[in-house]
Amino acid sequence: MPLFGIETEYGIAVEGKGAGDLVEEARAVVRAYPGLSAGPWYYRGEDPRNDMRGFHVDKLNYDPEDAKFDEPTLKPLPVEEERADRVLINGARFYNDHGHPEYATPECNSLLDLVTHDKAGERIALAAARARTAQEGAGRVDIFKNNTDFHGSSYGTHESYLMQREVPFADVLTGLLPFFATRILYAGAGKMGVEPNGERGVYQISQRADFFTEEASVDTLHRRPLVNTRDEPHADPRLWRRLHVICGDANMSEYATALKVGTTYLVLSLLEYGWRAPLRLRSPVQAIKDISRDQSYRWLSDVQDKGLMPAVDIQRLYLSAAQERLAGRGPDTDWTLREWARTLDALERDPLSLGDRLDWVAKRALLADYVESEGVGWDDEALPSFDLAYGNVDPDEGLYYALEQAGEMQRLTNDAAIAAAMAEAPSATRAAVRGALVERFADNIGGISWNRVVLRDGEESWMADLDDYLTPQAVAAALSQISAAPTLTDFLRDFRQKQGK
Repeated sequence: MPLFGIETEYGIAVEGKGAGDLVEEARAVVRAYPGLSAGPWYYRGEDPRNDMRGFHVDKLNYDPEDAKFDEPTLKPLPVEEERADRVLINGARFYNDHGHPEYATPECNSLLDLVTHDKAGERIALAAARARTAQEGAGRVDIFKNNTDFHGSSYGTHESYLMQREVPFADVLTGLLPFFATRILYAGAGKMGVEPNGERGVYQISQRADFFTEEASVDTLHRRPLVNTRDEPHADPRLWRRLHVICGDANMSEYATALKVGTTYLVLSLLEYGWRAPLRLRSPVQAIKDISRDQSYRWLSDVQDKGLMPAVDIQRLYLSAAQERLAGRGPDTDWTLREWARTLDALERDPLSLGDRLDWVAKRALLADYVESEGVGWDDEALPSFDLAYGNVDPDEGLYYALEQAGEMQRLTNDAAIAAAMAEAPSATRAAVRGALVERFADNIGGISWNRVVLRDGEESWMADLDDYLTPQAVAAALSQISAAPTLTDFLRDFRQKQGK
């Protein structure tokens, strides 16, 4: 059963404000969102320190760069105020995460839905930024879909996948490390420079590769791992685990987003079917950095007992296994298999031919045009600004959107569908139930999360367990019940009668 989503921490720049102001500014942006929403977030049951490997860590690591901007004299805010959490009528979550407005898409069960809702998140973040800018005394807020401030700090674009609990974690780890280290060949967003040492003149294919130091851990903010071991399934923990992927880049390209998620979902399906990766990298953490920085585009990785092997060939091992075992399973699978093969062929033959679909190639072409037209080197100090402008989500200012409007980027969705997704959840996942409850009963919501909604009616309260709505049939039945009830009182009475309570 496919179920996946993307969480994007957006970079912000606020006129007249410095880095130390961005936490409060991010909260202000989230609060300014003009659309219908509900809160607070229901934190009970969440535990980011729970590890898939069977233990519970005492504390999470925090980036010392971020700690420089903490205000020790300020009284800590309650988590509800700190995060400024909102759940939207499309089933998504919008909140402040360490000084970044973060948009987490609703759960999706198709690649097209996911791409569309990821793009809807850009528009929602932009709408909130414009609303904040219009407030009296506020400075102009710009929103960027990227992963670095170019001064040593990184912020994430995370993916979540529902997968079967019965797959041993050791097999998940060994299966994913070579895949994640090489996936940046098509999932990378492109980046000027190397961090944290500030080396200029190097164009990397990934924005996030610089920031990983571990193969596996529960951390996300510091000492980041290629395979995150956080165990928060947001579903029945006896049956499911949520694979929380933090090693991906923020993609502007619709095609790159779909290919990144589609290939990862197929690899997880292979692991669920009992397939095991036939190789191991000598150092996956070093491999992702070497691949990202390789200016020759040979992308050689050191494989245990095999020596150097092209990253494209490592990806082909996964593709071959998926073609053999998964072909014909459905439209998303067949699209992914076809485009995965086409992309690997092009990467091997002429990687720069992929400028109409891969972010790192499209961005490189823009930077190369500037270097050539201005007669400057790749260490020119203006290039990081062009890099940043590529991810500006404002269609009137972003360089990616200039390419899209010129017809130079492949699209999978369209503007009308994106506009609709700002207010409509995917119809066949539990996000539709969450969104419908927000739309109908926002004022009665006392807490809300991915799999719980607390509804209050006077002195009474009732918790909706959204784990019951993991099938399209259950979702359809719940939506019918919500829409048919004239009031919350009627809805709760009918619900209790149908549940025999």
